[in-house]
Amino acid sequence: MTQENVNRVLLVAAENDALYGAKVGGMADVIRDLPPALAQCGVTADVAMPNYGFLAEHYHAKHFANISLDFAGSKHTVKVFCMPRPTHKTDASAINRMSDADLQPQQLQTNPPMVYLFDHPLFNHNGQVYCNGAHDRPFAEDATKFALFSLSVATCLVDNILPRYDVLHLHDWHAAMVAMLRKCVDYFDSLNSMECIYTIHNLALQGVRPFSGDHSSFQAWFPQYASQLKPVANQSIYDPRYSNCINPMRMGIVLSDKVHLVSPTYAQEVLLPSDHQKGFFGGEGLEADLALKAEHQQLIGIINGCMYDDSSQTETSAADNTVLDLLTLAENAVLSWQTKVEHVSALDSIALSRISQLKLAMSLAEKGAQTPFLLTSVGRLTEQKVLLLLQPYDSPNGQSDITVLEALLQAFKQLQPNGILLLLGSGDDQIAKDLQTVAARFDNLLFMHGYDELLSDRLYQQGDLFLMPSSFEPCGISQMLAMREGQPCLVHAVGGLKDTIEDNVSGWAFTGASLPEQSEALVERFRQVLALYGTPTWRKVAKNAAKQRFTWDSVAKDYIEKLYRL
Repeated sequence: MTQENVNRVLLVAAENDALYGAKVGGMADVIRDLPPALAQCGVTADVAMPNYGFLAEHYHAKHFANISLDFAGSKHTVKVFCMPRPTHKTDASAINRMSDADLQPQQLQTNPPMVYLFDHPLFNHNGQVYCNGAHDRPFAEDATKFALFSLSVATCLVDNILPRYDVLHLHDWHAAMVAMLRKCVDYFDSLNSMECIYTIHNLALQGVRPFSGDHSSFQAWFPQYASQLKPVANQSIYDPRYSNCINPMRMGIVLSDKVHLVSPTYAQEVLLPSDHQKGFFGGEGLEADLALKAEHQQLIGIINGCMYDDSSQTETSAADNTVLDLLTLAENAVLSWQTKVEHVSALDSIALSRISQLKLAMSLAEKGAQTPFLLTSVGRLTEQKVLLLLQPYDSPNGQSDITVLEALLQAFKQLQPNGILLLLGSGDDQIAKDLQTVAARFDNLLFMHGYDELLSDRLYQQGDLFLMPSSFEPCGISQMLAMREGQPCLVHAVGGLKDTIEDNVSGWAFTGASLPEQSEALVERFRQVLALYGTPTWRKVAKNAAKQRFTWDSVAKDYIEKLYRL
């Protein structure tokens, strides 16, 4: 099918930062920023997502429909709520003005961008988007949740409860079973009249579950379909590595019309098999399927965008932009986290003690003393983000019992004696414990185990150098946010980091063919970069970083031309 004009798109996703409390990673930024950018090009983009037990109530969304589904061997009712996309995630005024007449199908067809919230008890996890599942049953709760969500969306589309769409755009494994139902189950055949696009934000998370033998398995979710799937299912729904497992990520890749990777370089990297021992993260077992898509010109790499208008930046006065104010903001963030737990964590105790030490040192410093160098890092605590930092490092002086992070902090102390590394992130508990050990030993590291949006914004604004040594990075947004504020970055030249930062021009990069080579290159490049601080070269790179523009306006045009028009 060739589409001359694409008028309406449905984005199906687990996250959406247009709504308060619905963001975990970079996918949420895309689902927030893409609809208004597409609107500028004359394309309306609606969003379908789970309600998570609180979004509809928070925004006073209108009850739109109830759908009855056969799922996991019994009847289930899923409520569907509807609201215009808010212009700001704290604004519910537009939603409150909706009338029942606005909810009629003919009205929905011409409405501005809408958000459809699917509500069911299985989608509710104490206000969290994802579950922290047991290690021996990975993805179990989330896979069941998103299987029911996918069935709900597909049913609303095939039964004309939702408006008619030209393009069905699925995001990550959470939405991939919509593509499976579309291609493998007779009842959903009519969905093939829409083009189906599948975007991969994180190939490492694939949602793999057993085909049978578990209450969180394909046969348990869809007993009415399991024995009646079309032949294409034999090549598409199973994981290529585990014979009795289904793989939603693979479903999305094989059963969609086009696959989108969120940077051109990452779209090439995934065609090669991963070699974790050498520090290379490629196709993660799905490289053959991705290579087949590429062979048929159905694999597209388009970098994500970044917002550059004034409303996307935190407004701060010059008086607020001092290191002392930044430390106070960090202190308030850590204290606010403590109000949500019964006992003070060791990590928060260390952070508060370090903040007190740093504030005292600054208060005792002589008037006119040099402002401390701020090395910053913001990101989720995942192996992807911090694997390199926790690698063992053999230093030139023979010290072999330290990590790369400790080697960086030693070099930092030597080259910037008053410098501070401010590291903000939440995620994996074991990684947090490893960082806790380092944070307790080094007085130039302030590790804050959590997330605070205002503090994050201020770190982008006030940092001197942003550190992002990801082992792989499909796109990355943190480097764009730092560059936007004129803070140059030191990054691992992979994926979207390679596509957004030019070494020695708009930032600095390192590479390596193995984990030891990458570790050594990171520490050496860090030393080289710090030696440039205060020089004309540093100022030129920082200025170039601030000039970079990766606008959603241009990205939306690429979506329409390269993804939506098939």
